[in-house]
Amino acid sequence: MQGNFLHLNRSKTLRYFFHIGYSGTQYKGWQRHPYGVGVQQVIEDCLKKILKQPVAIVGCGRTDAGVHASQFFFHLDVAQPWDFDMLFRLNKVLPPDIAVFDIIPVEGLPHARFDASKRSYDYFIHTYKDPFLNDVSALYQVRNLNLDAMQAASALLPLYSDYRNLCITPAEHDSTICHVTEARWFMDLQGNRLRFQITANRFLSRMIRIIVGKLLQVGSGTLSLQEFESYLALEKAPKHLTPAYPQGLYLSKVTYPFLDIAPRPTFSPTLHPVTDASWQTR
Repeated sequence: MQGNFLHLNRSKTLRYFFHIGYSGTQYKGWQRHPYGVGVQQVIEDCLKKILKQPVAIVGCGRTDAGVHASQFFFHLDVAQPWDFDMLFRLNKVLPPDIAVFDIIPVEGLPHARFDASKRSYDYFIHTYKDPFLNDVSALYQVRNLNLDAMQAASALLPLYSDYRNLCITPAEHDSTICHVTEARWFMDLQGNRLRFQITANRFLSRMIRIIVGKLLQVGSGTLSLQEFESYLALEKAPKHLTPAYPQGLYLSKVTYPFLDIAPRPTFSPTLHPVTDASWQTR
C-alpha cells in the first residue's frame, strides 16, 4: 500500500491515514483519558519516540473498554514526510495487540472521524464455555434461541432512524439519528456460535451492545417483536438498558468516499468473512 502514495504538495501540512487493528482486551477503549490506558495513548507515545516530538492523532471513532477493532483509521498531520520506513518502525515499537497495516497519504485534509461515510460492526457470541474464545467472543449460555425472530427484529432496524431509546446517554449526543443500512445474524454450522453484523453511517454510545442485548431477549422469548419495535418507533422506552458484553464487539469496517480498504485480519477463526462457508443465515 505504501507504494501507491498520492502526490502531495509538500509545502503544506501533510496528512496521513493509518490503517490499523487492535485487540481491546487490555485497554480502556480507543480514546485517551485519565482513568486507564487507551489505544490512542499507546500509539501517540510510540509515535513520539519515533518522531522525537509530541504528536496528536485523530481516530475514526471511539470504542469502549474491552471492545476490539479489526479495522480502524486515524489521521496524523506532519510538516515534512519521514525518510524511513514508518510502517516497519511503528509496528516494531507497538505492543503485539496493536498492528498497523497501511500508511496512506491523502490529498487535502480529510478527517478520519467526520468524513467516514459508513461503519460496520460485528458481534460474536459463543454458547458454550471455551477458554480460547474468552477474550474474543461473548459467552451467553443460552439454548434454543429463535434465530428467525432475531432476524425479523434485526430487519426492523433500517426502517427507523432515531435510536435515542437504545442509547445509554442520549442527552450527550447532538443528534440520536442513525441510518442503519444492514443488520443480520449468522450462525456457524454447529449452531453454537452466533455473529451479528450491522452497518450504519454512525452509532451512539453502547448502541450496538444494547441492540444485541435486546435481540437476545427476542430470541429467548422474553421480549416480543412488537415491544422491540415500540422502542424503535419511540412509542415506549425500555425499562432497563443492559449492554451486551464488550469482548464480543468489533469495529470491522470503516469506509470513506475516497478510501475503501478490505479489513486485514481475516486469518482469525473468529473473523472469518461472512461469505465463508462456516457462517450461514436462516
